Amino acid sequence: MAGHSQFKNIMHRKGRQDAMRSKLFSKLAREITVSAKMGLPDPNMNARLRAAILAARAENMPKDNIERAIKKAAGADGENYDEIRYEGYGPGGVAVIVEALTDNRNRTASEVRSFFTKSGGNLAETGAVSFMFDRVGAIEFAPEKADADAMMEAAIDAGADDVTSSEHGHEVICAADNLAEVQRVLEAKFGEPKKAALVWRPQNTVAVDDETGEKLLRLVENLEDNDDVQNVTANFELSEALLAKLNAE
Repeated sequence: MAGHSQFKNIMHRKGRQDAMRSKLFSKLAREITVSAKMGLPDPNMNARLRAAILAARAENMPKDNIERAIKKAAGADGENYDEIRYEGYGPGGVAVIVEALTDNRNRTASEVRSFFTKSGGNLAETGAVSFMFDRVGAIEFAPEKADADAMMEAAIDAGADDVTSSEHGHEVICAADNLAEVQRVLEAKFGEPKKAALVWRPQNTVAVDDETGEKLLRLVENLEDNDDVQNVTANFELSEALLAKLNAE
C-alpha cells in the first residue's frame, strides 16, 4: 500500500479531520465551486462536480454549505482559482505530486517550495515525477456495502481493473476514461459511493526507513495543512514498526 494511503487511514482513525473540519470544508467548497464553474451546475451532468459533492458528503459537510458553494460559481464577483500541479522529491528521493487550487500562484508556489526545502527535498519541474504514477479512476465504498468477493465480482463485471478490500472499505480502480461508466454500474448495485474521482496511483512504492518515513509524513501533513493544497500523493511505503508506533500514539 502506498504510504500516503497508510497515512490517511492513520489520521482518520486518530480523528484528526475533526480538528480540521473548518479548513476541510473550505477546501471542499473551493473544489465544488471550481467544478460547477467549469461545467454545468448539475451534478448529474457534471462528473467532476458530482465527485466533489460525494467528497463533501463523505466528510459530513452540511447540505447548505454544498448548495452555497454551487451557487457561488454563478456569481460574477466570485473568486477565480487556477488549477496547478506541483511535482517534487521528498526525503529519500520519494516522488510527490501536489494538486492545488489557488487565487495567487506566486504565494502557493513559494509556500509549497518552502515545505519541500524544509523537509530536505526539492520542488521539480512539472512532469518530473508524474511519469511514475498512473492517472486512474478510484471509487470507494464503505465496508458494509458488500463483502470482498461480491465487490470484486461486480467491479470486474463493470469493467474495473482492480479492487482492494480492507476493514476500511473497498477501493475500485479503473481506467480514467471508464470512471463514469464503472461508477454508474456499481452505484446501481451498491448505492452511492464514498468517493469517485480521478487520482494519481504510484506504479511502484519505495520502502523507506522510519526516520525518513517520519520526515515524509511531516511533509505530507504540512502540505495538506496549506489552504490552497487539495491533494497530495506520494509513492513511499512505511514500515510495519512505524505504523504500529503511529497507531499507538
